[in-house]
Amino acid sequence: MDQDTALLTASGDDQRTRPRYSIGEVAELSGLSRDTLRWYERIGLMGYIGRDHTGNRRFTDRDLEWLALITRLRLTGMPVADMIRYAELVRAGEHTYPARLEMFRQTRSDVLDKIAELQQTVAVLDYKIALYEGRSDIERPAALTVPTCEGSDT
Repeated sequence: MDQDTALLTASGDDQRTRPRYSIGEVAELSGLSRDTLRWYERIGLMGYIGRDHTGNRRFTDRDLEWLALITRLRLTGMPVADMIRYAELVRAGEHTYPARLEMFRQTRSDVLDKIAELQQTVAVLDYKIALYEGRSDIERPAALTVPTCEGSDT
């Protein structure tokens, strides 16, 4: 069983699978609201969440690890539908490794593109800050340069 499958399923008997956290505790630990946690469970983004004798959800350390992963995926800008697809692939088993690998490669590429865009934005901000500070020693960033149509007849 791969690590992600272990996170999404209740299999295993180690301490990480022992139900111990209430939904309020998980909300506090994860930074997610109780409503978000319930929604993640309802849409299939979370695996089975156990219940105590009164019917209240009880989360495990593995659930917290899974939430940490999907929170990171959300920060990448990955759509919830893709995260659900990923969870489905994990549940389907190891034969889905190639599809999961492709998802992560694509997400990584998207993140690198965003980082490059943010670096351009920082360059623009640095330029504007320098202008307001009265400095003239900074070069205008390419992100503020209007491309010209050299060699065109227009």
